[in-house]
Amino acid sequence: MVTVGRDVTVQASVGFASKTGPRKQNEDFAGAVFGPELPAPRRDIVAAIADGIGGARGGRVAAETAVRGFLDGFCDLPETMEVQRAAAKIVTALNAWIYSQGRISADVAGMGCTFTALVLRGRVAHILHVGDTRAYRLTGNRLSCLTTDHVRQEGTSRSNLLYRALGVEEEVRLDYATQPVALHDRFLLCSDGVHGFLTDQAIAELMRDRSAPGDTAHALVDAALHSGSTDNCTAMVLDVVGVPTAESTDIGAAINLLPVVPVPLGGETIDGFVLKALLSDGRYSRLFGAEDEIEGGEVALKFPKPQIASVATFRAAFIREAWVGARVRNPNVGSFIELPPGRQTCLYTVMPLYQGELLETRLSRRPAIGLEEGRNIAIKLARGVAALHRAGIIHRDIKPDNVILEAGGSLKLIDLGVVRVPGLEDFPPENVPGTLAYMAPEMLAGEPGNDATDIYAVGVTMFRAFTGEYPYGNLDAVSPPRRTTPKELSLLRPDLPAWLEAVLARAIAGDPVKRFSDITEFALEMEAGPTRSANQIHRPRTLYERAPLQFWQGVAALLAIALLVSLLTR
Repeated sequence: MVTVGRDVTVQASVGFASKTGPRKQNEDFAGAVFGPELPAPRRDIVAAIADGIGGARGGRVAAETAVRGFLDGFCDLPETMEVQRAAAKIVTALNAWIYSQGRISADVAGMGCTFTALVLRGRVAHILHVGDTRAYRLTGNRLSCLTTDHVRQEGTSRSNLLYRALGVEEEVRLDYATQPVALHDRFLLCSDGVHGFLTDQAIAELMRDRSAPGDTAHALVDAALHSGSTDNCTAMVLDVVGVPTAESTDIGAAINLLPVVPVPLGGETIDGFVLKALLSDGRYSRLFGAEDEIEGGEVALKFPKPQIASVATFRAAFIREAWVGARVRNPNVGSFIELPPGRQTCLYTVMPLYQGELLETRLSRRPAIGLEEGRNIAIKLARGVAALHRAGIIHRDIKPDNVILEAGGSLKLIDLGVVRVPGLEDFPPENVPGTLAYMAPEMLAGEPGNDATDIYAVGVTMFRAFTGEYPYGNLDAVSPPRRTTPKELSLLRPDLPAWLEAVLARAIAGDPVKRFSDITEFALEMEAGPTRSANQIHRPRTLYERAPLQFWQGVAALLAIALLVSLLTR
């Protein structure tokens, strides 16, 4: 198998072989995932091997649980989380389960296994290890063992005692190491049934043969059995067939070298960009339209305002924006332009210059946004936010100022410099980003941002889009809320349907539990609303609708009075 991807993706082919040997059953287990098997937009290659502890009833169960659990768990965690931290989080949970099961279930008493994993990310190989399975690396003709066996000789016999493994101790101690990755490197993960009966020289000779990975894995297993292996034999071989360019894997390092300059006023030429119109002047940054004299065309340049926060904080923000721009490709999310090496001399971000107007600007024009125009904005905005959430990214500053309405009805959600990405350093508490009127109550209480807070911000943005007002009575974007319950959409826009008020009310609920569980659900409700209730217009209910019993009682009373008056007048 071969991974596929752009120049930012490490590519590899993999093959494996496993034979039971003289044992009654095979207690080894190995697996790998990458490419199309990983949730987009991940680019890691993850491989793991485990060997069930001999003599334990649940050895095979432990080995398979460890490998499957690691591959599934690692791929579920955000790609921005450091490999060592992510691996430790998963392996700790796996060890706790294996350890407890081996002590409470007679069927798998004493279960445990060794474990070795290889994660290829960018141009770095990460090795996670406990036990006596091994990882090797062949660079050129040189073979290196990347792991240390956690065994000691037992008494005067030649047998080895495994003193560290999954399920052996209540708290696992996991070895971690890194290695640079180069094109044509070859990695090997194998059980002790292989390396215990082959010398390093024999392994190196078979690895240097450069047959297909599957053929080499079979050759290693067969050679171990031919040499008298008394154990299960498993080998997995990975060949690196493509590595990402240095520029695409080290965005952070490049940004950290760029100095922060005083924020431009306009009219300057910086690195061949002629700064022209001032597009926006926000709390954290200043955005200019610019002409690219080198490549041609028009772009937008965003410069930080260093007086607002520390230089380190802004560098971290620009790293996040570059990271998001390189990974999220969605027609409703603004993109990021990567400059060729050597051109950029100071800290700024380059983006396409989108033709259109900000949603905030649209709110100042008449007529007011109608149902269909608003639905289109809401659906596209929600889809853009959904693309971010699928990548583990929280925007944290969704508002009309950060939504560009393009010609033809398309839309771009911009300003990705304050996003929250699990695993990347965040703003310090005193500089947590966001605009007060669009921040969910829990953010005001210290929540740094999650899916629910973005949903709230989308709801407030659309409430303003339809009414021009803030639902909780804020005087402006930075004023605190003046109400604990939202205004009624029906009183501000009686021409809009009741289903729309219900959808927006749910999105801006003060209690996050009462909001939509996912932004996609909000988008679906906006799409389905007219179909579900096309002609329902929300208006103040009549007395009959509010209290039919009392209405008829009143009518009866009036008729009785009229009858009595009629009799008396006669």
